[in-house]
Amino acid sequence: MADLLIELFSEEIPARMQTRAAADLKKLVTDGLVDAGLTYASAGAFSTPRRLALSVEGLLAESPDTIEERKGPKVGAPEKAIEGFLRGAGLTMDDLQIRDDKKGRVYFAVTKKAGRPAAEIVAETLEAAIRNFPWPKSMRWGTGSLKWVRPLHSILCILSDETGTTVVSLDVDGIKASDVTFGHRFMAPKSLKIAHFDDYQRKLKSAYVVLSSEERADQIWNDATNAAFAQGFEIVEDKGLLAEVAGLVEWPVVLMGDIAGDFLGLPVEVLQTSMKEHQKFFSVRNPKTNRIEKFVTVANRETTDNGKTILAGNQKVLFARLSDAKFFWENDLRIAKSDMASWTKSLANVTFHNKLGTQADRIDRIEALARDLASVVGADVEMTALAAQVAKADLSSEMVYEFPELQGLMGRYYAEEAGHPQPVADACEAHYSPLGPSDNVPSEPVSVAVALADKLDTLTGFWAVDEKPTGSKDPFALRRAALGVIRLVLENNVRLPLERFVDAQLARHENALNSGEAAPTESLLAFFHDRLKTYLKDQGIRFDVIDACLAMPANDDLTLLVKRADALAAFLKTDDGENLLQGFKRANNILSQAEEKDGVEYSYGADVKYAQADEEKALFAALDTGEAAISPAIEAEDFAGAMSAMAGLRAPIDAFFDSVQINTDSQITRRNRLNLLNRIRTLCLTVADLGKIEG
Repeated sequence: MADLLIELFSEEIPARMQTRAAADLKKLVTDGLVDAGLTYASAGAFSTPRRLALSVEGLLAESPDTIEERKGPKVGAPEKAIEGFLRGAGLTMDDLQIRDDKKGRVYFAVTKKAGRPAAEIVAETLEAAIRNFPWPKSMRWGTGSLKWVRPLHSILCILSDETGTTVVSLDVDGIKASDVTFGHRFMAPKSLKIAHFDDYQRKLKSAYVVLSSEERADQIWNDATNAAFAQGFEIVEDKGLLAEVAGLVEWPVVLMGDIAGDFLGLPVEVLQTSMKEHQKFFSVRNPKTNRIEKFVTVANRETTDNGKTILAGNQKVLFARLSDAKFFWENDLRIAKSDMASWTKSLANVTFHNKLGTQADRIDRIEALARDLASVVGADVEMTALAAQVAKADLSSEMVYEFPELQGLMGRYYAEEAGHPQPVADACEAHYSPLGPSDNVPSEPVSVAVALADKLDTLTGFWAVDEKPTGSKDPFALRRAALGVIRLVLENNVRLPLERFVDAQLARHENALNSGEAAPTESLLAFFHDRLKTYLKDQGIRFDVIDACLAMPANDDLTLLVKRADALAAFLKTDDGENLLQGFKRANNILSQAEEKDGVEYSYGADVKYAQADEEKALFAALDTGEAAISPAIEAEDFAGAMSAMAGLRAPIDAFFDSVQINTDSQITRRNRLNLLNRIRTLCLTVADLGKIEG
């Protein structure tokens, strides 16, 4: 057994690519080794800004011997067929074996391949991995053919065992593999001779390189939180930024600086976004004032002045950046206070989609739909219409132009400064939500109405122009929009007849619809139902249960649909529910077969006076009692109550099937009992289409 260590040393790799690249290196190399017959015990991948590394432990010293067999032509086959087989196998007639086969005597070519040393296989595998590495973007430099994300400087590739260390012989475009790496670019740039992985990790750390990205991230977070805590502050957590910064440095040094007082009046989100996007700074909050008053930057080296020069340079750049942000903020405030409507008017010059008009056109459609939705969600109609008109005004603001991720949030600030009612201002921010399965869902009625209108307009618009998601492609995030509608409806218990509102909004897209083509309402509702299935599956409700409820009337009322599905799912988990399902299926199967055989429908006429057995009479009575309880419960949308009443049918149905023969010699009795089965089927189907339930 041997251990393999690989390092690909280059100029700085973009932070966003490092984690994926390390995983790709691990997969390419380990898959190649296994395919060649080299198994291993474990493997670990690492990345820093200037290197990708892979450690493979417990690697076989050589691949095992193998025997390959190829079946050839029959004995006595044409000479040319045999010659072709020999050429393909690289053998002579003396090398062939003759074996008995079910079709006669057949030639077989048996080739024995000796195992190969690990170093030979590693060299082939690593060169293939380097030359075919799946970088999102790569470059070629010099006269070689190799493409890499940044210029590749060196390759470390060694095999080590108890006897020592061996450098794998490898040359990729003039870059020869060795047992040498390099430390920190500035603090320890000299070469380091490596014997094995532990030696590699230890020498790198002594040369100011922390190999593990997780270790660098932990060090940054601990040092930053400790520095902030020492001064009575706290770091604003940002896991994405932490991971990115850990990919920018090999030797993290945390420095904390002050934000000039001129900028402390800026909205917290503006400060955070500007510092994060432009300079990768962490925000430091004063818990007493809840303001962002300091920042943390992470340097890539230690300095004799303890980072003072670095910090001064960063503060100088930060002052310029925040000066721009302050200018945008103050200029936007002047417009918001004087004439916020001018922003909305300017959106008439901004195209939303070449087939769906401008952003101003879209705002008008959203307003019309929001008015219709207001009464459904319990919102004030005029306030909802106002919110729909101003919700996207901030798209014309300078701040959102500079930081698009602040859209909505800045709209709330500007609406408040313009003197709009708080529900209107809140809707400016909340109408984009929810943006994902874990995002918060608005609950204020005006926000709910505008959020629903926004998402429904998006969906109906792209359905109108036939720009639906296909496979994994969803460029307009329509799946996310549909999930947003579902969560808004369900989590606010909104009773929304989707079909009516979809039809109405599609009519507002009449110019975009293909002439003569029917409005694609059915297709869009099916899309909602598919998204709902996925959403409910995550909550433990089976697809077949949802299908059984989808088959019922008013399936465009998602709240009603889920209420029915919840009750049915709970019922089927009980013994009564499972046994009643089997009773329903038995009744349905017998009835369906009889109707097909007889060519008639047994849908009425069951009469207790023709009942003979006690179990038969008891079933009539149970069905009468069940119908009296189930029908009002369904009418009142008390599905749990309906299921409870259905549970009372289990015992009479079981007893009926155990004791009563359906297909008797008496045609009157047989017909009466088949009509009785129809009563079972009809009553069960008032709750859900149990025929769609598996099992």
